[in-house]
Amino acid sequence: MNQPIWISIQTPEFDYQMLMHTLRDYAKPRDRVTTLLKQGVVRRVKKGLYVFGEGYGSKPASREILSNLIYGPSYVSLEYALQIHGLIPERVTAITSTCLGSSRSFETPLGLFTYHSVPAKAFYLGIERIKIDKERSYLMADAEKALVDKIKLGHGNSIQNQGEMRDYITQNLRIEWEAFLEMDFMKIEKYSAVFDSFKLKILVNLLRRGKKNMR
Repeated sequence: MNQPIWISIQTPEFDYQMLMHTLRDYAKPRDRVTTLLKQGVVRRVKKGLYVFGEGYGSKPASREILSNLIYGPSYVSLEYALQIHGLIPERVTAITSTCLGSSRSFETPLGLFTYHSVPAKAFYLGIERIKIDKERSYLMADAEKALVDKIKLGHGNSIQNQGEMRDYITQNLRIEWEAFLEMDFMKIEKYSAVFDSFKLKILVNLLRRGKKNMR
């Protein structure tokens, strides 16, 4: 007798190949997939990517892991990463990521996932691997890279001086000034340099000046 798939599949996020392997003993495994979807046992996040339905599986699916899998190579960054790092007070619902490919967005049953393209020389900097449990982890920008990505790729293109940059950080992003001053200057400088951005040069100078005034 075939055991339930949520016992055979150990992770709550799984692809089509894993699903078909689990159902290999069925005469018509594709028909079985259709049945599982109709029953709500399995939910399709996008073509080829699935999670268990509510009430099935031993662990909840991770939207952060899914963000790495939906479109890649990519890693969580921008405002969602800033929220995880405790820098943005409001809850960010959309999972924001940077990617090597074209910018995309995906509306899924588990929410909105957005991807913002960055050049390769910027993409490979500032990545952390965040462990959820022994088997599962996802890639995310460190706090400094998430901020650099947000300022480079987000709104605020009219920023022309340090005063406007400070207002953007503290009023638009709602990052506490003291928390900004505690960020790693060397990382901010390194990450900003690869973008060759006027806005990011202002950011570097603002942080340098702020840290100097703390002494």
